[in-house]
Amino acid sequence: MRLALVLICALGMAWGQGREVPRGEAGKFDFYVLSLSWSPQHCATPAGERDRLQCGGARQYDFILHGLWPQYERGWPQFCETGEQLSKAVIDGVLDVMPSVGLIRHEWRKHGVCSGDNAARYFDRARRAFQNVKIPGALRSPKRARTVAPAVIQREFLAANPGVAAEAVTVNCSGRFLQEVRVCLTRDLKTRACSAEVAKQACRLPEIIVQPLR
Repeated sequence: MRLALVLICALGMAWGQGREVPRGEAGKFDFYVLSLSWSPQHCATPAGERDRLQCGGARQYDFILHGLWPQYERGWPQFCETGEQLSKAVIDGVLDVMPSVGLIRHEWRKHGVCSGDNAARYFDRARRAFQNVKIPGALRSPKRARTVAPAVIQREFLAANPGVAAEAVTVNCSGRFLQEVRVCLTRDLKTRACSAEVAKQACRLPEIIVQPLR
């Protein structure tokens, strides 16, 4: 019995450590994925209901900045080594577009540390990338649910951002619901075609539901 408990504990420790296994070297990557998260969908989940800042405050959000992720053409770096800790000033400075302290900390720990930037520069770059993308009118603070094909959402983004190729934008879903829109960017934040790996993760459903503001 004691041996079985030891084995279970060892396996649990190995699994926990594996969740944050470092991969890659900071500053060495091929492109970025900008992830725009559909806040109403998050706020419709049990986790969102506990998220007072993003989902329980006076301000209601449509798309928020989920993250700016360094990518390889195949795979991505993560949890790169760093000795830098996030300061309160950096966190406070990005809350208007990324309204979750937990999300900010996670994005820095997993993705930001692999960018080669310090925290202030990384979140400034992420903010600029987010603000460079124009949100289509149909997705600005909708008051009613909408059922639509993912391809329509993609076309709306392309129409709102002239010159961006269809290969640079993917629409991602969680079950039958819009979860996020991803935009692939060069290291200097210009749009580019997504890798096959990123494109493969796009929503394949014929129609999805766009949750309204909550």
